[in-house]
Amino acid sequence: MDIDMAALRMVEAEKGVSLDTLMAAIEDALLKAYHNAPGALDDARVEVDRKNGHVMVMAAEIDEDGNKIGEFDDTPSGFGRIATTTARSIIMQRLREAEDEQVLGSFRDKKGEVVSGIIQQSRDKDVVVVKVGEFEAVLPKAEQVPGEKYHHGQWIRAVVIKTALGEKGARIEVSRRHPDLVRGLFAREVPEITSGDVVIESVAREAGYRTKIAVRSTRPNINAKGACIGPMGRRVRAVMNELNHEKIDIIDYSEDVATFVANALSPAHVSSVTVEPAEHVLAHVVVPDFQLSLAIGKEGQNARLAARLTGAKIDIRSDMDPETTSEEA
Repeated sequence: MDIDMAALRMVEAEKGVSLDTLMAAIEDALLKAYHNAPGALDDARVEVDRKNGHVMVMAAEIDEDGNKIGEFDDTPSGFGRIATTTARSIIMQRLREAEDEQVLGSFRDKKGEVVSGIIQQSRDKDVVVVKVGEFEAVLPKAEQVPGEKYHHGQWIRAVVIKTALGEKGARIEVSRRHPDLVRGLFAREVPEITSGDVVIESVAREAGYRTKIAVRSTRPNINAKGACIGPMGRRVRAVMNELNHEKIDIIDYSEDVATFVANALSPAHVSSVTVEPAEHVLAHVVVPDFQLSLAIGKEGQNARLAARLTGAKIDIRSDMDPETTSEEA
């Protein structure tokens, strides 16, 4: 017996990889191995007996006119050993592919979803490995939040941002800094978001520091902002705790750009907003002089996030000073 058919049938039964798929791959690999042997003939095929696993190489018999008149056994000496090694290699390859497909299948529809997992040991200090159910995901350095510490055995939540099949198999990437993490965490805490009664229109985030979210209600009797804050602020605090106390501003969305920009600059109070239609919307904002630093924020953060949230370029000036401070989305 050259190939252990019982082992192939066991793989078929336990891993769901069909016997025909395995046999086709093995025969193809063995044919390539035959063609690499000295004296191999071009017109040949590999035949594996499905009952006993015996391998034969059948080469075409050609007459003087170049016509195929039959076949003969051209199995090289010691080809059974090659067949055994090849079959083992193919089985391992197909098992890895099946496992990779299982991983990708489980996560293919989870992009943008928040998942929970436990941090595992990692050989790469810049990559955090997170065990999510039966599978492992990676939290790359670029998707980690500045200042956050990740310890072995720690339970964390992250958002799935990428599923791909690479040279080393299936790779699931998660993020702690992506804005969709904020969306997902609010969806877990606010039933009105899950039901569709409240919609998060946009999110602007500087991970680890501050986030602004714009929300609206699809029903007149529901206060979107209040729903996200929750009784005694419990809902928003739960999200902030998940984000290690990152500050969150909840903004009322408005289709009127001027109103939306004014809301987005919260907690500052805005005196007026004048909007100039252009390729990129320009909003001229006037605030009371004592509110100017609050509107701009530390190192311009409040104005910068407001610009990202609204998609507008925002010019801010004091009602006492004609000079402006600009931020773009």
